[in-house]
Amino acid sequence: MIIRAYKDSDEIGWLRCRVLSFLHTAYFDNVLNKKESYENPAIELVAELNGQIVGLIDVEYEKEEKTVCSRGEGLGGMIWHIAVHPDYYRQGIGEKLLHAAEKQAINIGLNRFEAWTRDDPWVRNWYEKMLFHKVHSYYHIYLEGKEMKNKIQSNIPKLHLVNAFAHYVGDEMEQFKTSSQRIHECVCYEKYLKIQ
Repeated sequence: MIIRAYKDSDEIGWLRCRVLSFLHTAYFDNVLNKKESYENPAIELVAELNGQIVGLIDVEYEKEEKTVCSRGEGLGGMIWHIAVHPDYYRQGIGEKLLHAAEKQAINIGLNRFEAWTRDDPWVRNWYEKMLFHKVHSYYHIYLEGKEMKNKIQSNIPKLHLVNAFAHYVGDEMEQFKTSSQRIHECVCYEKYLKIQ
């Protein structure tokens, strides 16, 4: 296996790896049909094995403080995507990708990474094992049909809302837990990088 810079010709393999990796997580429906591009510079790495993309990491980083990351001081990098193909789980690929990205980040003057994830225990455990610390959270709430009653409505005549996705930053979750079937805590993790 090699870890190398992402190339445009990797896009299909990148997409397949990400979709399959996310399939059994709380982000199962966050499907992309093309790889994101970033406004700021980014560290974009893939893990390749026998010509197949088996892992990936994308870290968009700051040239000016708080232009990409929402927390901390100094220049940081936001991990937008990290994924390992499910056929290659538990082989240390995610950790190798993270360490390679950290090394590049330190070389360009970044002092930390920020990452957001949902409430999959195994994903949170992985971040904590990689020495990230939880620093903030809020909720992603999906509402459908009658769940939206008295919560979300349209002021446009003849526009009927079918479902909604919302961010909730309050503390009164009981009003949602009784009706909504899909609520996720969205957690921000942060890791300060150790300059060698």
